[in-house]
Amino acid sequence: MLYSGIGWSETGFEVQVIDDQGEPAFPAERFAPGRIRDLIAYLRGLPRTPVVVVESTNGVLDGRLMAAGIEVHRADPAVLPARPVFGSVPAIDLARVGRQNVRALTKLERARGTQTGREDELEAGFAGNEAAAGELAAQGRWFGHGSRERHQVALTFDDGPQPPYTDLVLDILERYGVPATFFCVGTYAKAHPESLARMAEQGHAIGNHTWSHPFLPELTRPQLIEQIERTGDAIAEASGSKTTLFRPPYGLCSPEVVGWLGELDLTTVLWDVAPDDWMMPGTDFISRLVLDGARSGSVVLLHDSGGDRTQTVGALPQMIEGLLAREFRFVAVDDLSTAE
Repeated sequence: MLYSGIGWSETGFEVQVIDDQGEPAFPAERFAPGRIRDLIAYLRGLPRTPVVVVESTNGVLDGRLMAAGIEVHRADPAVLPARPVFGSVPAIDLARVGRQNVRALTKLERARGTQTGREDELEAGFAGNEAAAGELAAQGRWFGHGSRERHQVALTFDDGPQPPYTDLVLDILERYGVPATFFCVGTYAKAHPESLARMAEQGHAIGNHTWSHPFLPELTRPQLIEQIERTGDAIAEASGSKTTLFRPPYGLCSPEVVGWLGELDLTTVLWDVAPDDWMMPGTDFISRLVLDGARSGSVVLLHDSGGDRTQTVGALPQMIEGLLAREFRFVAVDDLSTAE
């Protein structure tokens, strides 16, 4: 059996493969964020496809790995050494944790995503978010939808950019003259600055979605700040302007994280319509859930990265045409009126 840990840093991903004795089976390999296909090809090209272990701060790889038929497990902080302020624990440590007791880790499921096994915690966390964020909401700095008195709707796309899907989404939005908001992760914003430049040129809004899509309740304040600030810098460098829009991965914050966000010059944007397109439930299913769920002021959550987004791309014209037929006006989230 082979075990592989995948660590991350500002420059990309490190892959370390070990054998049954816990020794490196091959030299460590490093892949820039724009080389995910090469990373997957490397793993699949090994004599035996390894069991892969990732950290809970690495939410940008598992979907693409599982789509390629690779078994992925999540290692949580309790079984790992302390992580640095920015980056994961070393890949070798992740691999060794997998070898020592893979059953103590969480095997991820493609239809459940990075936070497999945490669904109850996520559900409870949403309610906790709302209570903790009351003051920010009163200031217009935390919202999940706009005014129900304005016949507006905001399309939002998370986790990108990822060629070719981001470009295909931008093509469709350009064809219909529809603005949207892209909540980008820093590691891919740095890898694909041309996509962010195009977003800005077409008049779309760009938001901060952290650097590596971590589970925020597990971060310390310095770790959260590094995730946000480095992503903000990558967005500003690529697009030419600073963003104050923020979306927490999975929409989840602890009350403590909400307090930290309140100290920053950010507006946190959640959503009220989510067709779970990342689960690939079918093109018609995605568009139907959006059309059935959208109402005045809705913020629609879609994804342009994290795996195969062919269904999202295919559903987009249907949902745009359906919403236009109901005379909705499309706006970016920073133009969405939240006043009743």
